[in-house]
Amino acid sequence: MNADRIEHFRKRLQDLAEEISNDLAANKDDAGIVELDTSIGRLSRMDAMQNQQMALELRRRRENQLLRIKNAFKRMDKGQYGKCGKCGKAIDEARLEVFPDVVTCVACA
Repeated sequence: MNADRIEHFRKRLQDLAEEISNDLAANKDDAGIVELDTSIGRLSRMDAMQNQQMALELRRRRENQLLRIKNAFKRMDKGQYGKCGKCGKAIDEARLEVFPDVVTCVACA
């Protein structure tokens, strides 16, 4: 992969990391504690708790994606970006366009 393509993917990763960070900052209260309140019914409380768990899981996934992005930057610095972590072959650029933080090629995934 040439230097222009690496810079293209570096920019995509930076934009994605910024978007995720902004999203995490904007939604930090969604996973807060569900207050026990007498005015809320049992089903409403269960719905609120389910929403809280979904928000927690989404947050966990976004944080993991940020870690994958940081690792992609490290691979770029080492000259290993775009190479499969398992077989060592080049990852198809179309795959990197969709998932710029991916570590494996389609065959190894």
